[in-house]
Amino acid sequence: MTINEIPGEYQQTIHELSERIVRAQKPIRILDTIKWHPETEAYFFRYRCKKLPPVDQDYYKEKNPLLFDPIKKIKEFQDIDRSIRKCLGQYSGVGSIMQRMCYEYCRVIDMLISRGTPRFTEISQELYGSSLDAFHVGAPTLKDMAQLVTNSLVNIKDQVITEADVPHYTSEQAVKMLQKRLVHYFEGETNIRVELSDGIIADAAAGADRIKIHKGLNFSLREIRTFEIHEGWVHLGTTLNGLAQPICTFLSKGPPSSTVTQEGLAIITEIFTFSSYPGRVRRLTNRINAVSMVEEGADFFDVYHFYREQGLNEHESFQSTVRVFRGSTPTGGPYTKDLSYSKGFILIYNFMRLAVQRGLVKRIPLLFVGKTTLEDLHILSDLMDEGIVQPPKYIPGQFVDIAALSAWMVYSLFLNRLDLRRMALDFKGILQ
Repeated sequence: MTINEIPGEYQQTIHELSERIVRAQKPIRILDTIKWHPETEAYFFRYRCKKLPPVDQDYYKEKNPLLFDPIKKIKEFQDIDRSIRKCLGQYSGVGSIMQRMCYEYCRVIDMLISRGTPRFTEISQELYGSSLDAFHVGAPTLKDMAQLVTNSLVNIKDQVITEADVPHYTSEQAVKMLQKRLVHYFEGETNIRVELSDGIIADAAAGADRIKIHKGLNFSLREIRTFEIHEGWVHLGTTLNGLAQPICTFLSKGPPSSTVTQEGLAIITEIFTFSSYPGRVRRLTNRINAVSMVEEGADFFDVYHFYREQGLNEHESFQSTVRVFRGSTPTGGPYTKDLSYSKGFILIYNFMRLAVQRGLVKRIPLLFVGKTTLEDLHILSDLMDEGIVQPPKYIPGQFVDIAALSAWMVYSLFLNRLDLRRMALDFKGILQ
């Protein structure tokens, strides 16, 4: 459907406001403005890991200047917010989504202005959470979950390693393999690209129409499969589904609240496709442990040595530590975005269980309609009924077949009621 085919003044108004948000957020590139450049690693190892990288508030201003005037940009979002209330009313569902996006982008700008200061972490925790966040009253925290998982992984160490875990494939080979797989998955999309990059800190990263693979690394079959699912099926897929929206074009863009849903959805899809593996889980829980350490006062040295103790080499340990301190300083607070993976997984998994229990299972595929958040699904469901939001085109098979997914969740509802400690006592003879 083109803009000329959008019926009614109401839909036209939504589209125009949506496009204003899309245009306004365009120059905001969080990871580009908080990154550490290669010379910081060279400095760290030149001084034999004895001197902290020279990163402070001035470093970000000089190396990563903002590509926009932050004061004018905040005012632009505030103007859009006022227009939304004026044109759609105070209680509009779609208006509330767009207003929250405007607020979050303003907070993102405040966070970027605060790079290299304690306020950067304060806003990061507001947007992405803290390792000490609980999921409900009396519930364990993310830190507790990380400790439980870490202890469990120790018990199966080296017992599940197979040929699929051996890094046989170069970055170039991984690019070719992923290109072939994703062209097949996104049948009909002609602009899908997988390419090498030496400018990303992660092993792989998804953009609007491409996936970047870190140049110069070797990967296992499991890792390549993870890239296919995580970066391709989920991140690239939801972007394409959002770009295909004729009215709510804002669904192609993700503020921080959607990051939690996006990363959690990617992790749960890895698990539902049996593509995840203990090494992958360990990496995610180590990120929680690292953020928790910094929230409790650890500095760059402490986290670097933590990763070395986990078996990572010097380069891997440095890069993993940078993930925690980017946007901050080597003695400052953490950037907490890496909590999104596990936090999002837990929230989405429990949403699915409750959706099945309460007969709302048809809302689950809406997670793929674009860059969504859990709290917006009921609004998106209404918008789809009205024809304002179009159903997602690209959905992994495990989420298309909601009958099979429902069966999984129904059993999960019961299993959660069992006391594993009590069962461990009953199974004592079997487990020896």
